[in-house]
Amino acid sequence: MLLAAGFAPAFKERSLAALEGARTAIDRVLQAHKPYPAFAVDRHWICVLSNSALPQLYEGCAAELMRPPVNAVRLILHPAGMGPRIVNFAAWRAHTLSVLRQQIETRADPVIQGLFAEVAAYPVPADSETSDSPEAAQHLGDPASGLPHAWARCPFLNTVTVFGTPNDVTLAELALEMLFPADDQTIEIANNMVREQPAIV
Repeated sequence: MLLAAGFAPAFKERSLAALEGARTAIDRVLQAHKPYPAFAVDRHWICVLSNSALPQLYEGCAAELMRPPVNAVRLILHPAGMGPRIVNFAAWRAHTLSVLRQQIETRADPVIQGLFAEVAAYPVPADSETSDSPEAAQHLGDPASGLPHAWARCPFLNTVTVFGTPNDVTLAELALEMLFPADDQTIEIANNMVREQPAIV
């Protein structure tokens, strides 16, 4: 619309594939975070890059949820995805819905509105920790359900990184999410999972 009116847009918009330098930088960050999971998502929560660490975390998730394009919100909260294995699911769900609600308030994006309606309708597992406060979502816990370890609880802390001075709409709308082990037991389990990976490929 800006171009049609004779004005140049403030930022250009290109695909991530066209931004070779940025893509290389993002991939280096993600790969350097191994053996812990890290991924980059666009404004619709579609995973555009991932380091594919610890594939055991996703064992048991429905194949359609893992088929590109993978939506991170859907994969984590869907009852056929990570949802039933997240200990503090109620708190994480509340946190996620709060983030989506903020996106909608900032920009009435129909894709985010549809995603919000979808995940808000997902059932809360009966054995999930009961707190539904967004502030209670301090870590993403993943118990033993179907995984190759006798896990009691394996907590991760997550951080989100964005580009501070983007000059492209694509970069402005990307976020890098990285999971860090929250205790020594999780570090030990992650190391064991790395050693097991050749056997499960």
